[in-house]
Amino acid sequence: MKKFFLFLLFATISLTAVHSQILDPVEWSTSIKKISETEYDLISKATIDNKWHLYSQVVPKDGPLPTVLTFEENNAYKRIGKVKEDKGITEHDPVFDMVITYFEHTATFTQRIKLTGDKGTTVKGEVEFMVCDDTNCLPPSYVDLVFKIPDPAPGSASAATNETAVNTDKSEPDGIATTEVDTDSVQDADTQKSDVVGASDDTSKEGSKAALEQNKKHEKKGLWTIFIVAFLFGFTALLTPCIFPMIPMTVSFFTKQSKTRAVGIKNAIFYSIAIIVIYVFLGAVVTWFFGADALNALSTNVWFNFIFFLLILFFAFSFLGAYEITLPSSWATKADKQADRGGMIGIFFMALALAIVSFSCTGPIIGYLLVEAASKGGIAPFVGMFGFSLALALPFGMFAAFPGWMNSLPKSGGWLNTVKVFLGFLELALAFKFLSNADLVLQLHWLEREVFLAIWVAIFGMMALYLFGKIQLPHDSPVTNLSVGRASLGILVLAFTIYLIPGLWGAPLKLISGFPPPMQYSESPYGVGYTKESRGGGVSNAQEFPEGAHLGPQDIIAFKDYDTGVAYAKKVNKPILLDFTGFACVNCRKMEERVWSEPQILNLLKDEVVLVSLYVDDKRPLPDGEAITSQISGKKLRYIGQKWSEFQILKYEANAQPFYVLMDHDESNLIEPVGYTPNGDEYLAWLRKGVDAFKTRHQ
Repeated sequence: MKKFFLFLLFATISLTAVHSQILDPVEWSTSIKKISETEYDLISKATIDNKWHLYSQVVPKDGPLPTVLTFEENNAYKRIGKVKEDKGITEHDPVFDMVITYFEHTATFTQRIKLTGDKGTTVKGEVEFMVCDDTNCLPPSYVDLVFKIPDPAPGSASAATNETAVNTDKSEPDGIATTEVDTDSVQDADTQKSDVVGASDDTSKEGSKAALEQNKKHEKKGLWTIFIVAFLFGFTALLTPCIFPMIPMTVSFFTKQSKTRAVGIKNAIFYSIAIIVIYVFLGAVVTWFFGADALNALSTNVWFNFIFFLLILFFAFSFLGAYEITLPSSWATKADKQADRGGMIGIFFMALALAIVSFSCTGPIIGYLLVEAASKGGIAPFVGMFGFSLALALPFGMFAAFPGWMNSLPKSGGWLNTVKVFLGFLELALAFKFLSNADLVLQLHWLEREVFLAIWVAIFGMMALYLFGKIQLPHDSPVTNLSVGRASLGILVLAFTIYLIPGLWGAPLKLISGFPPPMQYSESPYGVGYTKESRGGGVSNAQEFPEGAHLGPQDIIAFKDYDTGVAYAKKVNKPILLDFTGFACVNCRKMEERVWSEPQILNLLKDEVVLVSLYVDDKRPLPDGEAITSQISGKKLRYIGQKWSEFQILKYEANAQPFYVLMDHDESNLIEPVGYTPNGDEYLAWLRKGVDAFKTRHQ
């Protein structure tokens, strides 16, 4: 048990550790594989840090930037076919509202060539790519790839070459890695080398605390959210007919059968620990057997979403009383026999027997919890099971230590079945989330936002009627008197149902954001009877539209040019909000759609700041007169986006988007910059603090 708790402590510490550096989550390496005397495969391999992903070569129009490999042509070789890539993960992205393929951990791209001369040659190429994680997207990067093909002359030693292997030597100067030929497969051949030149954004590892702190902060919040939700699920499971009656019986057994009260408390505490170990072991087995990333991939796959829908539906009908889900009775019998052995082993098997017997109530909850935790990846299933089992185990230890508290427990009765049916309705509603995911991926438009909300209104409406006693299921006892607790819960469910109804006509329903399909996946994206133009917004009649500006997200006046935006801010005496963003930045869109749309934030952005949006993936060429040599790599910058990306790195030591800077007219920061901030209250407080600092300076 000490090792177990030390593991949990280590996991928590490792998740909160923060290292300040420029984000550089992809390393490229090359290898050469001989196919015949004149044909070779040029292999470019991307090694991707955990939780980051690289996009495929083919993405839909208006989607993120694809990975693009190009090769310089010369007379010594010719390319055969197109660049091939690994099979990636394909899923629907709700922000871009399209199906996108991406890679995690590694990605391999292969180009076959045929030599046209008698000698080997050097093949030069370039890969352009962008990567994202759950909170950041990085600007496009460019890596030069240089392959040296050995002499293919018949009879020569190098003609026996099968494959070259890449050995990235971090000690090489100027960020240059070398590719060495495997001498085991090249007899009597001189060692060959080919260069892999670092990308223009491959800079020093000094970096932005703001971006990484935001990343780690929200990752930690995600695990804490899973733990708290799982703990509440476990507490709810306590109130089911399978477990609640067992509490006084089990505690009485330990206190009465033990020689002393201290021994009884000790045995009850060990019984509680055994419950935690059993359920945490289940979460660990699921995580380790399938692998955290496999679980994540399965949870986003269309067919597995459909299977999860059927599975949760099956669990829901069980809670509603259609049937009971039980494990084989022989399992419980064997566990009971082992429990008779006494001692610590017997107590452990008592806990195992409880887990098996109560499966008809806990199984549906555990099933849904593991599915949801799987979608988060990592140690989330492990953390979820720990929270769930902790809630189950606490009462046994607490009531053993303070047996007098059991007198305050309510008596078993029909209310336990009410809790079970309530959970059945809740799981029935949540099941449709998985069906919605599958529909989004296939783009069938069968379960659009309005249909999804109509189903939820029906389910929660039925739940409210059940709680008020207007509907009874066959196994229910007649409701003669409505308790205060049941009536209060019924009022809450009815209020939630009424809250859902305006969503059928286009209300945003931010309380359940992320559960229903997105607004654009609906019959009326701007509300019933409305278009974007009829919704208004943007420039008011009294507001002059400035030269060089455009209507940005949420119809906010925005500038894409830094100097033009700063000049206008000086003219109107307002602070400047630098928005380092990207056309293909997922979390930039989340901020614009979910945070900037909040009334207080939107009013502040429209009235009190000048928005300058600098797109780091803007592929428009730099004008001839503005040719810039990178201070980082020494290369010529080709695109406008590269200019803004380098500006962000040099001035703010950050390269992730979104990245927000509030600055004064002298370009000094009014407040510390921030990255992805999905909490509207936090973002509003940050904006307000910066604006107030500007007003104080200019009074």
